[in-house]
Amino acid sequence: MTQAVSVRLDDEVQRALRTLEASGMSRSEAIRKSILDAAAALRRQEALRAEVVALEADQADRREMQEVASLMESLRAEG
Repeated sequence: MTQAVSVRLDDEVQRALRTLEASGMSRSEAIRKSILDAAAALRRQEALRAEVVALEADQADRREMQEVASLMESLRAEG
């Protein structure tokens, strides 16, 4: 099912839309793609945030990170 949506575009968004249209996309294609891309980016951010939370809760991983950091510090050249 398709649904029409009405939005108000500020100057910045109008310029961005013109750029997308200049690439050969129709106005509708550009808007649909932009919405889908924004949603995908939010999903990736949420997935990354969940991964960070899981890693921060993993005490074995935190110990290993500290060991690697200590090793790297011991190998660092003085000066």
